[in-house]
Amino acid sequence: MKQFSYDVAVAYRIYSKMSKNPPPIFPDNKFKLAELCFYSLKHSLTGLRVKLWVVLNDCPPEYEAMIRRIWGSEDLTITHFPGVGNMVTTTEQIRNLITQTDAELVCLSDDDYFYRPGQFHRAVDFLRQNPEADFVTLHDHPDGYNTDLHKLPIQTLTMAGQNWCSCLSTCHTYLTRRSVMIEIQGMYWDMFKKFKDVGAHDLPFWMALTKKRVFNPFKLVRWGLTRRWFWAASIVMAWYYCGRQVLFGRRYTLWVARPTLATHMDAKLLAPGIDWQNEFQRHIAAIKSEAQKD
Repeated sequence: MKQFSYDVAVAYRIYSKMSKNPPPIFPDNKFKLAELCFYSLKHSLTGLRVKLWVVLNDCPPEYEAMIRRIWGSEDLTITHFPGVGNMVTTTEQIRNLITQTDAELVCLSDDDYFYRPGQFHRAVDFLRQNPEADFVTLHDHPDGYNTDLHKLPIQTLTMAGQNWCSCLSTCHTYLTRRSVMIEIQGMYWDMFKKFKDVGAHDLPFWMALTKKRVFNPFKLVRWGLTRRWFWAASIVMAWYYCGRQVLFGRRYTLWVARPTLATHMDAKLLAPGIDWQNEFQRHIAAIKSEAQKD
């Protein structure tokens, strides 16, 4: 078995514009938000050997300076793009992860995710010890508890006090194996060709991979009649754009951390069970303290 130089390879994307649902911290300052989130990633990865690619999209020079100040210059590659679409930057992330051979575990992440300190190793350990698991998400989505979409039988595995629950879908931020990403890259390219700069839609993409909900015509009709348009349309899109995977591809497994190890920095999508304001303030204080030392 090959001995890899790194525990995980991370492709991290930063865009200088704020998202449509600003988080409850730095809602009007994308640089400060990006600094906070990147700092949280660095400290969540404590104890792991990490190779990092950062894709900066329409970012002024202070963003690169911030990355190098927090991360250092070793095991780091930075690529700049002049305000391009989602397809270009996602393609760059995937290209970096599948062409590298330094780590078998790979992670896609964006600038609007906040990670709890010293917790990332739990996801790495889970994938290493469960070869049947294909994907993990560190962010426990709040809608996983209270929507009809996610009312599915759940399998739970527990490791070192951390629960991992099977789930239907997540966003663009997840951890997997390089070999799995190579298997699914064709689905990304097919969806990008259709949606162009919008990029692959998360829900139909995961429906096709996990094969959950796609064989349930009752839900398709019910969601259409009750105006759950996106859920119903996602089933149709999964079949239309990823029909080969739905019919002939293998069923992939996706697992979510409970309690959560991270959160999406979206005002409507904060993970449950954590006092996030306290977590944010602790990290802000740590950033200020490190800056004063410098």
